[in-house]
Amino acid sequence: MPVVLMVAEKPSLAKSLAEILSKRNFQTRKSICGACPVHEYEGYFPPVSNSRAKFKMTSVCGHVMSLDFQPRYNNWENTDPEELFTAKTIKKEAMANLHICKFLDIEARGVDYLVLWLDCDKEGENICYEVIDISAPVMRQSSGNYQTIFRARFSAITEKEITRAMATLVEPDWNQSRSVDARQELDLRIGCAFTRFQTMYFQSKYSDLDSALISYGPCQTPTLGFCVQRHDTIQSFKPEKYWMIDCVLSYGNCDLSVDWIRQRLFDYEAAIMFLGLLQQHREATVSDVLEKIRSKAPPVALNTVDMLRVASSQLHMGPQHVMHLAERLYTQGYISYPRTETTKYPESFDFQSILYQFKGDPQWKEHVDLLLESNVKCPKTGKDVGDHPPITPMRCARRQELSGDSWRLYEYIVQHFIGSLSPPCQFKATQAIFRLGDEDFTWSGTQPVTAGFTAVMPWHAVSTHTTQVELAKGQHWAIKQLKVSEHHTSPPEYLTESELIGLMEKHGIGTDASIPVHIENVCQRNYAKVDSGRRLIPTKLGIVLVHGYQKIDAELVLPTMRSAVEEQLTSIALGKADFDSVLQHSLDIFGRKFHYFRSNITEMDELFEASFTSVAAGGKPLSRCGRCIRFMRYISAKPQRLYCNTCDETYALPQGGTVKLYKELKCPLDGFELVIFSTGPKGKTFHLCPYCYNQPPFPGMPKGMGCNQCTHASCPHALPQLSVCDCTECEGGALVLDPASGPCWRLACNDIKCNIVASLCEGAHRVAVTDQCCGCGCKLVQVDFNKSNTPLADGLTSHVGCPFCDGVISSRMNMHHSVRGRGRGRGRGGRRGHHHRGRSSSSGRGRH
Repeated sequence: MPVVLMVAEKPSLAKSLAEILSKRNFQTRKSICGACPVHEYEGYFPPVSNSRAKFKMTSVCGHVMSLDFQPRYNNWENTDPEELFTAKTIKKEAMANLHICKFLDIEARGVDYLVLWLDCDKEGENICYEVIDISAPVMRQSSGNYQTIFRARFSAITEKEITRAMATLVEPDWNQSRSVDARQELDLRIGCAFTRFQTMYFQSKYSDLDSALISYGPCQTPTLGFCVQRHDTIQSFKPEKYWMIDCVLSYGNCDLSVDWIRQRLFDYEAAIMFLGLLQQHREATVSDVLEKIRSKAPPVALNTVDMLRVASSQLHMGPQHVMHLAERLYTQGYISYPRTETTKYPESFDFQSILYQFKGDPQWKEHVDLLLESNVKCPKTGKDVGDHPPITPMRCARRQELSGDSWRLYEYIVQHFIGSLSPPCQFKATQAIFRLGDEDFTWSGTQPVTAGFTAVMPWHAVSTHTTQVELAKGQHWAIKQLKVSEHHTSPPEYLTESELIGLMEKHGIGTDASIPVHIENVCQRNYAKVDSGRRLIPTKLGIVLVHGYQKIDAELVLPTMRSAVEEQLTSIALGKADFDSVLQHSLDIFGRKFHYFRSNITEMDELFEASFTSVAAGGKPLSRCGRCIRFMRYISAKPQRLYCNTCDETYALPQGGTVKLYKELKCPLDGFELVIFSTGPKGKTFHLCPYCYNQPPFPGMPKGMGCNQCTHASCPHALPQLSVCDCTECEGGALVLDPASGPCWRLACNDIKCNIVASLCEGAHRVAVTDQCCGCGCKLVQVDFNKSNTPLADGLTSHVGCPFCDGVISSRMNMHHSVRGRGRGRGRGGRRGHHHRGRSSSSGRGRH
């Protein structure tokens, strides 16, 4: 019996597919990748004459591989940023801790066929070939010349759609995958070159930039440019006075405010002149009444960009958050694939089967019954760009099935779907023209006739605006009020997320999938902030950056550069352009622009100098420099660092915590005063030498290490003197005593990426690591308890024992995960026998 390996993009999607394809008759087993279980069942495999086969359905967790530079280019100080345009790149595992590559190698070994169920977009196609590159070499080699690798194309997680996809498997698209490869390499080389240069140049000079990276991105920067352009328009706006003639007419008990046909005048004397002429009359005559039945068309089918725009403007949800919700709804089978540019339903779209699912729901029943009774037809409006069908609901969800923002987004998708199939909204539009002397005034009214699609989308409804009396030609209305009012022109408001998304789509900045990411990056980099009404207000840093680009090379911030690149990438995806030619052409252009930008950076620096504080004037004195013995200044703004004004040197510090002086103790190697870095009372704490942290003192010691990782043989703050045992969670770390944690003594892993912490003998007077070892391999610790609460017999206070084996100490040790701000804990479980002792259960890695 042939074996078929099937790979989806997410674990939750793999489970949904297995349920459908096996008719819920499958077995699940764990794999070496804890996040990706394997679902096994037997069934029929259409490509092989529908013969029976054994299926293994599993998944990856997004991209398996990521693109990076070779390790020697990752040292910022030793690498000229301009080299990055030609530096050699490598593919490395995107999430090494999940061991996806090894997992795929094991599961694919000896299988006969591979079926790829990755998302049906360009990124999904690229992940297909990442899976193929790992799996194909270990698959069973076919004896004949027949296809063994297949691609499933689907747009919804429904039994009908998945069954159809399984019956019509195709080949993966190499060209689409290569277009993603090109985008990844361009973004890596261009973004890293500009970002490294800008970051090192400006952070070494200014203390209050409040951003860890001064980044540039081919999509991110034009996105910021739109925000700053609107800001500049607002700042340069000069309000002007203008005057309007306000007129209120009266007929019986009905008062009516009418609008002057000239609307407004910018000349006060002229306005007063017209007022004088009009005041000569006591009444106005209805010269004409125009009535017409008008229609308001229903919306076209929903695509990604429109969903993001409406969610921001109407639901007040950020685009990145919306995409996460939409992807979850998709994998749960509630909606169709949420990444599409198409706004036209295909002629074969089965509206009836979807609508019938909503007949039993009171919220939708009335609207659905009307559509089914009218024999709903496929709308002719919209645009088909050839990717996925529009976003639609795929099954009916009850309010209790979904909560919070998930329900609100799902509800809108259902409303839009039903609304797009509904008839237009009809209303009667009335315009009355009043003659007052030689001037005309108008009044406009509306009255709904049929609600149409606005019955299910009430925010689009036409309001009722009528008069108490019926207007008729020849009526005479008395003038109740006539005056000149003064007004001022007003500037436009800051861009909303919805407007920004529209501008990005219009100018070809990013794709439907990447637009939310670019907006999120602009905010995370502290270039703009989201204000009330989800309006994007650029920060001082964002404004100065854009103005600096405009002074040196305006094309760096204009959308035209990126949109031209996107056109070339699309040509690669369609097989109309060569990968190498497009890549080299784009890199040549940006390489020359980078060279010119770096040569003229002083023009941007002039703007920074006028807006930010120099490192010499910023910060506060904290610790002494080991070279000049003068105080260095601690700069707390991102990225936090120490600056020695005398030596004109900047020393990087760990990020995401607080830094304090450590008892004025000095490093025995260089004389720099030690500082303590802490991520909070529930986090990790370690001390470090600012010089050693930036300039490792021993061979093989990487940059960015604290004293708890230093291998100095005699320093009391170093690893040999404070280490207790290997870490119970990670493979490279060690549990090290935090000597500054008393009386709440703690052991913590010295690997900054690992968050395991052990509380130890809380309240003890003193805890120290000895030179003695336990049989389990751990060092013994000496604990001096307080006399008032010693657990030892006969009032003894001093005890030596193993933290894991000694009952007195192990009973007073609690293993848990540190918390950084609003961080999270996670663990993979122990890997050595004695490390399980004294540990609390670890939280798992959640994946959808």
